[in-house]
Amino acid sequence: MEVIGDFVNGIPILGYLIETIPAIAPIILRLATPIALGAMAGVMCERSGVVNIGIEGMMLTGAFAGFMAALVVSEAFPEEPTWILGMSPALLIGVVAAVLAGVLLSVVHAWLSISMRADQIISGTIINLAALGITGYLNRLIKPLGSAGTFETWKPPEALVDLPLVGWIFDMFLAQGPLVMAAVVIVVILQIMLFRSRWGLRTRAVGENPKAADTVGINVIVVRYRNVIIGGVFAGLAGAYLTLEATGSFQNGMTAGRGFIALAAVIFGRWTPVGAFIGALLFASSDAIGVAVRLNPPPGELGNALASVQASFPSLYNNFFAALPYVVTIIILAGVVGRSVAPAADGQPYEKESAT
Repeated sequence: MEVIGDFVNGIPILGYLIETIPAIAPIILRLATPIALGAMAGVMCERSGVVNIGIEGMMLTGAFAGFMAALVVSEAFPEEPTWILGMSPALLIGVVAAVLAGVLLSVVHAWLSISMRADQIISGTIINLAALGITGYLNRLIKPLGSAGTFETWKPPEALVDLPLVGWIFDMFLAQGPLVMAAVVIVVILQIMLFRSRWGLRTRAVGENPKAADTVGINVIVVRYRNVIIGGVFAGLAGAYLTLEATGSFQNGMTAGRGFIALAAVIFGRWTPVGAFIGALLFASSDAIGVAVRLNPPPGELGNALASVQASFPSLYNNFFAALPYVVTIIILAGVVGRSVAPAADGQPYEKESAT
């Protein structure tokens, strides 16, 4: 143990991270939730052979639709009781509206990419641009005031949180709202289903070799439609989290590139749900650590050096930590792309051969 302590003390930033990360672990998981849900949408689509870069637009539309629906219901029925974890009828209806918005855009993407065999990158780009413009216009037009509230955070038993070494892990996964917990459950279920079920086998077959899958009786078109639509459900949930659990309000462009970071997490995780989730945690950690460094700089010479930089270049200092998640995304993709192998039929439209 003394050797480990000397090693940590010899690298100040390592000791600072070991001390800081357990304290901010719940925040890291919250920041990772929209990225993880967006990544699950990406896994669903790309495992069946459809590239979906429209996740950003689906998340943004889901965030707007969920917020507006929850706000309208809360104003119409202000006396409705609040249930466990703040799951009021208004918020639940908001989640449903967000999911439906994500599904609607996923159907558009599926129709363009699968039925019309349009370029999948262009289809996703259209969705992103349309979502950004329409939600921004409607937000300025309607100018919604007030809030439907947010889901509450559960407080885990102190006996679990106070356990040595592992207590912070319980705090990380249990001191959360219902949508964060749902995201973790979705990752686990999707990992099991994708690699331990008939549906998962068919999905992977369609994504690797659709002609061979068609030969053995798998309906390639149906599988792809189903997966893209389910992906829309996850993207809608990601949007619902942003407005109904994280902030309680809607801001233009509030997804801030999370849909694209989700795609990076998919590549980092080698198109597996758990791997993509780990990638989302990594990207979120860089964001949370950047905030922690600005609020509570590390002690010693490292902290003095950072304070000197902040005093000399305050704008550069703050902007660097704000951009840190995106810098990490670029660095990781530069190291991973080329080593991770996508499903063989990813991005390739499929046309069923005629019987004659």
